[in-house]
Amino acid sequence: MAVQVLHLEPVEPRKSQRVVLIGDSGVGKSNLLSRFTRNEFNLESKSTIGVEFATRSIQVDGKTVKAQIWDTAGQERYRAITSAYYRGAVGALLTYDIAKYLTYENAERWLKELQDHADANIVIMLVGNKSDLRHLRAVPTEQAKAFAEKNGLAFIETSALDSTNVETAFQNILTEIYRIVSQRQMSGGAPEAEFSPSGSTAIEPIRVLPTQQEGRQAPCCQNI
Repeated sequence: MAVQVLHLEPVEPRKSQRVVLIGDSGVGKSNLLSRFTRNEFNLESKSTIGVEFATRSIQVDGKTVKAQIWDTAGQERYRAITSAYYRGAVGALLTYDIAKYLTYENAERWLKELQDHADANIVIMLVGNKSDLRHLRAVPTEQAKAFAEKNGLAFIETSALDSTNVETAFQNILTEIYRIVSQRQMSGGAPEAEFSPSGSTAIEPIRVLPTQQEGRQAPCCQNI
């Protein structure tokens, strides 16, 4: 029998700034994405397969800014796919679950992977998600702040469930990215990457290209 090997190829819209959501599986990356781009939360959200992204426009310094937010799979088996999407990213939300200490411990490994594959000037924010689970907290806020300061990261705690700080997290990182890019343009550096104006939010597709190899049939890939 044949095994279907799936290669994910992004169908990109007009140029805009790419921000990636990274971290362990189950920390709430997909719900952060859906809360920010569509103001939705899914209690039965499943693990992301491969990579997916959505876009949203925000206002920064009186200008309309369009950003691509990429949600990457946290499982080890997708690491080869997701690491390719770090290249070209100008921002990253390194996410952990405040109620699961292991997801915080693994943030250091995710940070190293990001540093190995992404641009050296990428803007990184450490995000402690699920702050609504304060009664189950396993990661002290001050400890996470210290880790962020040590590594030169911004830091915030969020809850995709009740919307706490979700808007603030994305607004802050996109504003910082926009201002850095604008300063480079003004100083005569690399030309400003385009922030495409747009008045709407849209989910962008991921094109799945199957090839055939020997083995057993694998389940088809889908966006979650």
